[in-house]
Amino acid sequence: MNVGLRQLIPFFDPSVQTWSLEARLLRWLTFLWLFVGLVVLFSASYHSGLVESNDGLFYFKRQLLWIGMGLVGFQAFSHLPLQRSLSFAWIGFFGCLLMIFATHFLGVTEMGATRRIEIAGFQLQPSELMKPFLILQSAQVFGNWFRMKLKIRLIWLAIFACLLLGILIQPNLSTTALCGISLWLVALAAGLPYFQLSGVAIGGMLAALTSISRNDYQRRRVMSFLNPWTDPMQDGYQLIQSLLAIGSGGLWGKGFGMSSQKLAYLPIHNTDFIFSVYAEEFGLAGCLLLMILLSAYGFIAFRAINRTADPVYRLVGLGAIVLMLLQALINIGVSIGALPTTGLPFPFFSYGGSSMIASLAIAGLIVRVAREGTQGQVIPIKPQSPANLKSVPEPASDGNFFGAENNATATQSPPRQLKPPKPSLLARLFDWTTKPGSKMARKRQAAKNRRRNSRPPG
Repeated sequence: MNVGLRQLIPFFDPSVQTWSLEARLLRWLTFLWLFVGLVVLFSASYHSGLVESNDGLFYFKRQLLWIGMGLVGFQAFSHLPLQRSLSFAWIGFFGCLLMIFATHFLGVTEMGATRRIEIAGFQLQPSELMKPFLILQSAQVFGNWFRMKLKIRLIWLAIFACLLLGILIQPNLSTTALCGISLWLVALAAGLPYFQLSGVAIGGMLAALTSISRNDYQRRRVMSFLNPWTDPMQDGYQLIQSLLAIGSGGLWGKGFGMSSQKLAYLPIHNTDFIFSVYAEEFGLAGCLLLMILLSAYGFIAFRAINRTADPVYRLVGLGAIVLMLLQALINIGVSIGALPTTGLPFPFFSYGGSSMIASLAIAGLIVRVAREGTQGQVIPIKPQSPANLKSVPEPASDGNFFGAENNATATQSPPRQLKPPKPSLLARLFDWTTKPGSKMARKRQAAKNRRRNSRPPG
């Protein structure tokens, strides 16, 4: 792995000075996002910790523990070459896939859903831990899609379908939709046919409708989203309290730690609805600053991805930044009532170990893509023994490199013919309109002849 001890400590990493500008900016924006989220969690969880365990710092201290574990993953992914991360991604992918199906037999059921599994006294959510490995594996599969045989393609499609089905039947529709959309966008960026992608999108929507029709609590959430005031004390209570929190924040907010909705009014205010507490305390101005932070993070990440030459690495970066920003935007949309209530946490804000570890690992992948995007590809040269080295003949006077006596040797190993790159659609269209003998060229020549014949003599 070649990651030194100092490199595992983010703030004492001596190699950062050699990184590209985009990688350094993304690194510090990640730490800024993490710091702001930690401050917001301190305010949102202090009252709950005081009531539940007589310790206002209960959730804050546990979050610091998860952040410490997540930063190790962040540093590891940001220093580990992407080629090596891709080569080992299948181990984490299938390990998390097994844990996802194990939750149906050994999982802990909370609020009618079985999404967590207890290992060594810690509750982990495998669907969250799957996200970085899903990004790596999907980029490797779809990045080499057109080189695979049909049988291998169908096998991977079946594996991805089993993954989404395993998350869906927990039930966890929001994480299923997030992972499915991320897979679909990676496949779209890889250049898969639109017809096939359209069929997959239709199938995904049908699966979501089927899940909503079969699960009563999901159907009630959709109905309360459409009009929460029809049942303000039951299904619509959470959304109404969230809207009250956001609306009461006003332009500048009530101030840090002054939220009233977190005092046992707004349920799960330190996880899924932590944005509502943030909006109440920092107001519209704070929300705009947060959106600027997310926009800057996405802009720099997409700029780094655009500079990456390797198509598989581009897909890794695209899948990572889409999953991070899409999850944050969905969480905000749920809090303001623009989307039905889901169980997606806000990256770096919401309390939770699995989400924090996965988010920091994904951020590490984004930084690594930015680092490798500005580096040339180094091809290692295998050392050869002196016995295998052949002398290179001097060029002949007639310009033939191999000389007259070496023409037979030259014909034995002809130079490799590289396949020319496929021209773009615009270039092909321009070539079609300007090619001699084409229909457009003949029309232009006929127009020139008519203008020449219409001129008056003399």
